[in-house]
Amino acid sequence: MVTLTKAEEKIMKLLWKLEKGFIKDLIELMPEPKPPYNSVSTIVRVLVKKEIIGFNKFGGTYEYYPLITKEQYRRSQMGSLVNGYFNNSFSQVVSFFSENKNLKIDEVNEAIKMLEELKKKKND
Repeated sequence: MVTLTKAEEKIMKLLWKLEKGFIKDLIELMPEPKPPYNSVSTIVRVLVKKEIIGFNKFGGTYEYYPLITKEQYRRSQMGSLVNGYFNNSFSQVVSFFSENKNLKIDEVNEAIKMLEELKKKKND
């Protein structure tokens, strides 16, 4: 799967939230100052070309919708990150985060709980 630019990700997050919408709908959800219509339209056309979003045509107007889910994109990006920066090693990922001094004990406990549940499932 293709990696999106920051601007493309912003559009996709809005489109995932809307599920489907017109350019004006995307712009309405954006913070002030609103970007120009043509700028948003250009990014959307790039996403169509990348086959990340599709559209329905109503006369001269287009309604856009995601062709991939947020979860599919997240999995793809995490896979690329783990493969590219951690040699596809989950233990290297855990080691990296364990060195983070800003982790809260509640987050650590939650991660341990999730890993224990995963271990239990794998052993069953």
